[in-house]
Amino acid sequence: MEILAFEHVQFVRQQTVLLEDINWQIKAGEDWAVLGLNGAGKSLMLNMISGNLWPSSGKLTVLGELFGQTSIPDLTKRIGWVSQSLQERIHREEQAEYIVLSGKFASIGIYQKFSVEELEEAKQVLNSLGAKKLIGKVYQVLSQGEKQIVLIARALMAKPELLILDEPCNGLDLFAREDLLARIKKMKQAADAPSLLYVTHHTEEILPLLNHVLMIRDGKIFKQGQREELLKVDVLNEFYQRPIEIHGMSDDRMMVIPK
Repeated sequence: MEILAFEHVQFVRQQTVLLEDINWQIKAGEDWAVLGLNGAGKSLMLNMISGNLWPSSGKLTVLGELFGQTSIPDLTKRIGWVSQSLQERIHREEQAEYIVLSGKFASIGIYQKFSVEELEEAKQVLNSLGAKKLIGKVYQVLSQGEKQIVLIARALMAKPELLILDEPCNGLDLFAREDLLARIKKMKQAADAPSLLYVTHHTEEILPLLNHVLMIRDGKIFKQGQREELLKVDVLNEFYQRPIEIHGMSDDRMMVIPK
């Protein structure tokens, strides 16, 4: 099954074309990084996938459901999305395991009855990410990186088929970033791990497990394909259109900085 498919998708706002002729497919078993600078169109694409925006033209299919012929609320329950905007909506005094549990009900806060077993499951999800120490701690005392781990656990609680991580390392220092990336790697080792869509500005965050890359620039797809084919000096120079330096990192990663 295809995880998602954009077919000649265009998005127009106030007579301005913001996304143009987007053709992109994610197949089961693939994990993708979406790479682009500010204003490239990444957020527009994510909002389409999650059903917050609809294409002005073209076809969009997500998890086998064609937009216009499916229930968007039902579809969104099958998608986990971790973003900065979600972090700002979480109740500051709520304990980590209850935030994780709320993912089962797709709510901010818990308003439904739940069982001891469901709460224990939430704790186990945190534990599976190496975050057992966060159990019992309230959200407002957590570090930025710990908050992101809790939100990823919350998304996993709903057992999504697609997990979108929208710039999850934003605001983290280099140590917290590496810790979070290690936990994402650990998450993907689970047999039932969802397909991953990782959105970033930074090449150094593109882990080897992200086996495909989509490069988007000015509302158009620049290139897409296998990771090893795109994360090359000549491709990246052409993509950024400005002088850059590329530094190799351990674990088959690379960092791009302005020259």
